[in-house]
Amino acid sequence: MTPHLFADISSHGFGHLAQTAPVLNALRAKLPALQLTIRCGLPRACLALRIQGDFEHIPSASDFGLTMKSALDVDRAASLARYRALHADWDVLVNDYAQLLAQRQPDWLLANISYLALAAAACARVPATALCSLNWAEIFYPYCAEAPDAGAMREQMLAAYSSAEAFLRITPGMDMPGLNNLVPLGPIARQGQNQRAALHRALGLHANARLVLVAMGGMPLRLSPMTWPRHPDLLWVAPESAGLQRMDVISLESIDMDFSDLIASCDCVMTKSGYGTFVEAAAAGTPLLYVERPDWPEEPCLVAWLHQHSRAAGISREQFEHGDFGAAIWDLTCGMRPTPIVPTGIEQAAEHLLARLKTS
Repeated sequence: MTPHLFADISSHGFGHLAQTAPVLNALRAKLPALQLTIRCGLPRACLALRIQGDFEHIPSASDFGLTMKSALDVDRAASLARYRALHADWDVLVNDYAQLLAQRQPDWLLANISYLALAAAACARVPATALCSLNWAEIFYPYCAEAPDAGAMREQMLAAYSSAEAFLRITPGMDMPGLNNLVPLGPIARQGQNQRAALHRALGLHANARLVLVAMGGMPLRLSPMTWPRHPDLLWVAPESAGLQRMDVISLESIDMDFSDLIASCDCVMTKSGYGTFVEAAAAGTPLLYVERPDWPEEPCLVAWLHQHSRAAGISREQFEHGDFGAAIWDLTCGMRPTPIVPTGIEQAAEHLLARLKTS
């Protein structure tokens, strides 16, 4: 019998795909006949860049995480309104999703990290596992705790997460005191290949040129390249949406290279704090400059881990917007590259799922 896995992947940025895809690829290497159905709001082309082999794509999202004004700004009022609407229709949404699962008839469900998917799996009697470094209950609540109904919504979220046979909390991960089904795992990241020499040749750069990749995790953010530091040996790789008004800014879209390989081939990555880029850079041994997000509940555990396992520096929002980070960039690009971390969580998660699919 061909095992069938239904994977629900959050489309709140690219980080959840970056966590889930390596596990699905490792699992498929162990189970080549695996039938895979993926529900995700990201485009299929985006999924196919990271997920190997064939899969059915259901192009819709069952969670939204938080409503964002930009990559750095949470819209608290809009987020609370959306959660209230979701929980007001909770029973209907759970039943609709359970019917979808009944139609697809998977042997197992993997959620990163839709709690609605887990509640629906329990309703449809489909065994399920959660996988992530965070959960939406611990992200939502600090922003909306003053609302009188926030506590009840948080409890409903935690009940859904608790219905999973396990919550595979990957490293670095948040504390999740409301859950008793946590299984700690190592880091998960796709390890890029350092192709610096080939990249420099393709771009016509001299050997001493230093490349800084600007990557904000798939979230919109107004970038201001005109304020970025200038140096004869320093060049920036940024999305075209940033505006390429400077000769030292190279279009990201013009570079024909896998994104993980690009992370490994650049001298530094500039990003916001977030799991996917943090851990991929650490797995590639690439120094990282991050824009601090003091209100983001996941940031403390991410930053503490990053500084322990890689070379990194943080800058304030004000420094980022005014281009006041030249010294930090130069220090990071001139120093020794850190030793890459080993993403042990990929094999751990794949083995966990393999054991359950074999007995389901």
